Amino acid sequence: MAKLYGDENFDVHTMAALQTLGHDTLTARDAEQVNSGSADLAVLTFATSNHRAVVTFDRLDFLNLPRQDPHHAGITACTDDSDSQGLAARIHEEIVTEQEALTGKILRIYRPKI
Repeated sequence: MAKLYGDENFDVHTMAALQTLGHDTLTARDAEQVNSGSADLAVLTFATSNHRAVVTFDRLDFLNLPRQDPHHAGITACTDDSDSQGLAARIHEEIVTEQEALTGKILRIYRPKI
């Protein structure tokens, strides 16, 4: 499965659910990157240097970063969702659908409309 890095704003419960689904997860807290004030490009660089795709709620910030670093390990940009299990399932489904490395790709995961 995928190697993922949840930035400091991403939900830790969703990351735990992704780990349960078989993904190799690392949170900003586990990487001691919380409150580091790292710019988004630095977050992407950190994740890429660790061969991990970033998982973030900061969609607008991260969607423009590939212009600055087109060789990233992947970006999964999500809309905020309080249903961490449902969000994890949607992320997992999208990753499985890709069936190949996330390198250089941007996945967009949206909260379902009710």
